[in-house]
Amino acid sequence: MTVTAEARRAQDKVVYNAFMAACPTRQVLATIADKWAALLITALADGSQRHSELARTVAGVSQKMLTQTLRVLERDGVIARTVTASVPVRVDYELTDLGESLMPILGALKTWSETHIREIMAARDEYEARELVA
Repeated sequence: MTVTAEARRAQDKVVYNAFMAACPTRQVLATIADKWAALLITALADGSQRHSELARTVAGVSQKMLTQTLRVLERDGVIARTVTASVPVRVDYELTDLGESLMPILGALKTWSETHIREIMAARDEYEARELVA
């Protein structure tokens, strides 16, 4: 599809702001902030994996959630799905360049979570103890 210069200029004037209710970036944030999506993207950082490998790597994800999340990430261009004709058919998933660009952010979030989990668990315990007294 060819885009006219006028249409391109109009597109360039669009400002995206996730604080606005109708902004499409909210959908992107919802996808990336989903725990399964973040874990799957991070799991694919080391390279291509098959569906069953991802299921083993990301413990606790159901087959349904794994399939749904992979489809959403593929739709959004974050991962690529490659089907190889064989018996049985081989399906591999890998990060696209767009998905790779998320790795510094998601990797840092994963590291932060693992580093601070004791503090968070202590804060939760304190909060719940206060709530029981109240």
